[in-house]
Amino acid sequence: QVQLVESGGGAVQAGGSLRLSCAASGRTFSSKAMGWFRQAPGKEREFVAAIRWSDGTTYYADSVKGRFTISRDNAKNTVYLQMNSLKPEDTAVYYCAATRPGFIILYSILSMYNNWGQGTQVTVSS
Repeated sequence: QVQLVESGGGAVQAGGSLRLSCAASGRTFSSKAMGWFRQAPGKEREFVAAIRWSDGTTYYADSVKGRFTISRDNAKNTVYLQMNSLKPEDTAVYYCAATRPGFIILYSILSMYNNWGQGTQVTVSS
């Protein structure tokens, strides 16, 4: 089991920036990658970004490419999501997640993750 604790959410105006952190503990070696997802009120949870622990390969949703950057600190077992040029449509609860053991078809698929953080609210006002 992997325990995940997110931090860094908050309220900002459009065009502003926030950095989210996700600290992982427990059986982190069983997870190949970490991802960030978000869920807005009344909408399904959607993929934002992912990063592989081993080589740092990153993946992004089209909606955040060029604005968000995912990174990791292997020594601290921590993943970050730097969010710049925030828009009101980025408002959501953001969750970090760790992939399940075994083959990963696509890092953007929600079912590839079996450990989730509690979520952190991000609110962007216009």
